[in-house]
Amino acid sequence: MKCVQINGEKKFKIGEIDEPIIDSKKVIIDVKKAGICGSDIHYWVQGEPKGLVMGHEFSGVVTDPGLRKDLKIGDRVTALPISPCLKCHACLSGNPQYCIHTWDNASGLSLDNPGALAPKMAIRPDMVIKIPDSVTDDEAAMTEPLAVGLHAIHLADIKVGEKVLVIGGGIIGLVSCMLAKMGGASYVAVSETNKNRGKKALSLGVADEFFDALDPNFIENVMDRTHRGFDKVIECCGNSNAVTSAISSVKTGGTVILVGVSLDAITIPSVVAVMHELTLKGAIAYTKEEFKTCLELMYNKKIDMTKFVDKVISLDEVQDAYKELTSGESSAIKILVDPNK
Repeated sequence: MKCVQINGEKKFKIGEIDEPIIDSKKVIIDVKKAGICGSDIHYWVQGEPKGLVMGHEFSGVVTDPGLRKDLKIGDRVTALPISPCLKCHACLSGNPQYCIHTWDNASGLSLDNPGALAPKMAIRPDMVIKIPDSVTDDEAAMTEPLAVGLHAIHLADIKVGEKVLVIGGGIIGLVSCMLAKMGGASYVAVSETNKNRGKKALSLGVADEFFDALDPNFIENVMDRTHRGFDKVIECCGNSNAVTSAISSVKTGGTVILVGVSLDAITIPSVVAVMHELTLKGAIAYTKEEFKTCLELMYNKKIDMTKFVDKVISLDEVQDAYKELTSGESSAIKILVDPNK
C-alpha cells in the first residue's frame, strides 16, 4: 500500500509497504485522518530513521478487532500510540508515559510499527479507544496533542487567578493556552518567534497577549506586564533559548513545565533556577485517563479543536506541508493528512 517514508534530511518519499497482517491480536484500522506533530518534524529534519512511516495522531475505522471483543468492524477509533510494558513501577502507578519501554514499538515512531501516513495500520489492542459518535474524525485525530497539553496543565497545577505564559505557538502550545484558561488562569500569554502564529493565537481566542520571542526586550516586557513574572510557564519548544526564556520570565518560587523535547544537549541559566528556587518539571505524553478525558471534553462540546485545523492534505502533499510548518512564517497550526485523498 502507498505510504510516506523518511528518506533523508528533510526528505520524504512516496513508498510502498505491505498491508498489516491480520493476526487475531492487533486491531487493524482504515485510517481516516492523521495529524502532523512537532516530534515528527524532529525526525524529518534529522532524516532518521530512514524508511520510518510516521503518524501517531490519528482516527480510523476498525476492519479487524483482533483481541478486542468489545470492538466490531466499522467502529470508529483512535489510540494511544505508546507501547508500555504494564509491569514496571511507572505502569503500575498509572503513568505508562514514562515506562522505559513505552516508545520501543510506538505507532508511527518505530520502524516495526508503521503509523498513519498510510491507508491502514495495526494497533496494540489495549491502547485503542472508541470515538464518541458526535466527535468527528478530524477532532479525534487531535486527541493526542490535546492530551499532551492536558498533561502539562495538570503538572502545572494552575490555580484560579494565576498568570500563565506558554512558550511556543504550535498545536501543543495553543491547546495548553486554552486549557490554562479553562483551569482558571486570569491572564494567558503566548510567546513565539513566528509573529503570524503569535497573532493567530489571539485571533483564535486562546491567548490574551502575544510576546515576540525575538524582541531583545522580551524579558523586560514580560516583567513590566506581570510586575513580578508569571506564576507558571509552559515551555513547548525544547531549545536553549526557549528554556532560558521560561526560567527568566517565571516569578520567584514559580513553576516551569518543560514539554518541548530537544534531541541535543541544551544550556540554561541554572543559577536563576537555584537563586529563585524554581520548580522545573518535565512533561512527557499523557496518561490513559487524560487521553480519555480529552475525548470526553470534545464529546461534551467543552472544547472546539476544529478551529486549529488549517487544511487537510493528501499523502502526496506531505513534503510541502512539512516545509510550510518549518518555514517560520506560516500561521498554520495543525495540518491533517487524509491518506485516502
